[in-house]
Amino acid sequence: MKIISRILFFITVILTIPAFSQTGTRLVGFDARTIGRGGVSLGYFDNSGLLMTNPAGISFLSSSMLDANFSLMVPSLHFKNTLNDKDGKTNYFPMPDVSYVNNPDDNLTWGVGFFTQGGMGADFTLNHALFVDRSGNYIPQDYHSKLAVMQGGPSVSYKITPSFSVGISAHLVYSMLEFKMPYSLSPSVMNGVVNPQTGMTFGQMFSASPAQGGFGYQEVTAAADMNNLTAISFTGKIGFAYKVDDRLSFGLTYSLPTSLTYKNGKATMDMTAQLNDAFGKAVMGYMAQNPGSSQQQAQGAVMQQFTQMGIDLSKGAADNYYLQTKLKLPQSLGLGVSYKATNALNFGLDLEWINWKNAFDYMNLSLSNGTNPNIQKMMGNNGSFDINFPMNWKDVILVKLGGEYDVNNDLTIRAGFAYGNNPVPSSTIFPVFPAIVESHVMLGAGYKLTGKLMLNAAYELGIDKKETADTPSVIANEYNGSTSELGTNLFHISLSWNL
Repeated sequence: MKIISRILFFITVILTIPAFSQTGTRLVGFDARTIGRGGVSLGYFDNSGLLMTNPAGISFLSSSMLDANFSLMVPSLHFKNTLNDKDGKTNYFPMPDVSYVNNPDDNLTWGVGFFTQGGMGADFTLNHALFVDRSGNYIPQDYHSKLAVMQGGPSVSYKITPSFSVGISAHLVYSMLEFKMPYSLSPSVMNGVVNPQTGMTFGQMFSASPAQGGFGYQEVTAAADMNNLTAISFTGKIGFAYKVDDRLSFGLTYSLPTSLTYKNGKATMDMTAQLNDAFGKAVMGYMAQNPGSSQQQAQGAVMQQFTQMGIDLSKGAADNYYLQTKLKLPQSLGLGVSYKATNALNFGLDLEWINWKNAFDYMNLSLSNGTNPNIQKMMGNNGSFDINFPMNWKDVILVKLGGEYDVNNDLTIRAGFAYGNNPVPSSTIFPVFPAIVESHVMLGAGYKLTGKLMLNAAYELGIDKKETADTPSVIANEYNGSTSELGTNLFHISLSWNL
C-alpha cells in the first residue's frame, strides 16, 4: 500500500505542474538522454521514453528499464507596443517524467509511463489604453496564461519478426487552462436592442461614429479572468520499429488528434472600464450639444438616457459565469533513423509533421449562468453565450538531428539541434500565447554510476525568437504592430536503471 500511495502522489504532482511551449505547445523531448542528442528518439531504441515517442521501439531494449527524469524550464519573454516595453515575469517550470518497461526477452513487451507533454504560460503587467484612473494615469493590468498538458498510461509492442515490431500506446490526457487579461471583441457581439422602434443594437450604437449618435468603438473590452478549467481525455499512438542490423534502425509513428473539453471553469467578465468610458463620451457629447449645461447636469441627463435604454448603472457592468472551453491537440506523423557509424559514434535524424492547423484553429468559450441584467441587456441574451477565440495556427515540420559519442565504457557525450517552423501567425500573436521559438541547440552527457545505473544530463537552449503582429491584429487593437519575444533555457537530468 505504501508503494501504491507513493505512485499516486507522484502522479498527482505531475498533474499539477504547468509547462512552457517549445514547438507549438509540445516539448522537443521527454528525457535527458534523448534531449542531449537533439531530441532524436524515433529510430533510437535505447530508453523507456519510447513509450511517449515510438512504443514499437521498446521491443529492442536490451533489458527491462526504469527511467526517472526531471527538467526545469526558464523562459525569457518580452513584449512591446505603443504603451509598453516590458519583460515578462521570470517563471520556473519543473517537469517530471517517470516510465517503466518490462522486457521479458520474448516477443511481447509492455510498459507504463507518465510524461509532461507540454503547454505554455506567461505573466506580464501591462498598460492598456482603456484602463485609466480619473487623472488619466494607466492602471496596470495582469496578463496571465497557463496551459499544461500531461499524459500517461500503458504501451505494448510485439515483435512480428526478430527485426520488426509494432507498438501502441493508450494514454490518459490531463490538462489545465487559465487566462487573465483584457479581452476584446467586436461591438457586433452586443446584440441587445437599444430602441425597439428603430431596432438599433448596442453593438451598432457602440460602433457608430459620434456624429451618428454613437461612441466610435472598433472593439469593446472586458477585464477577463478565466480559471479552474480542467480536461480529461484519451489519446493513442501507433509505432513501427525496424532494426536492419546492429548499426541501422528506423522508426515510424503516428499520434491521434485529441479533443479536450475543459469543464468546471469560472469566468469573471468586467466591462466597468468600457462602460465608464462610454458614459464619459456621452457626457462630453451632451455638453457639446448643450453648451450652457454643467457637468453635473450632463451626467444626470446621460444617466437618464442609459436608464431609458434599460441600463441600471447602480448594478455595474461585471458578471460571473460558469465556463466550458473546447480545444484540440494535434495529430502528428514522424519518421526517424539512427546509424552507428563506428562502435563509439551514433547519429540520428527525426522528421515530424504536426497538424496544428486543424487543432489550434480557434478555441471555443461557452459562458453560462450570468446574472447581471446590464450585461444581459447589452449582449441580448439570458446570461449565456458562446465565443470563438481565433488562433489560426499553421502546421509544423519539426527536424531533429543529433548524435552521441562513447568516450569510454562509462562516459557518453551528446549534441543535437532541432528546428520547427513557428506555428503562430502574425495575425494572432499576443504576449501570453507566444509559442514562437523555432531553433533549439542541445548538449548532454551520460555517465554509468554502476553497471546498471546511468546518470544523464542535458542543457537545451531555445534560441530567442521575435515576431511582429499584423496591423490590424485579429485578437485586439492593442496588439497592432506589437512585438512578442521568447527564448528559453532548459535543464534536464535523469536516472536510468537497467533491471
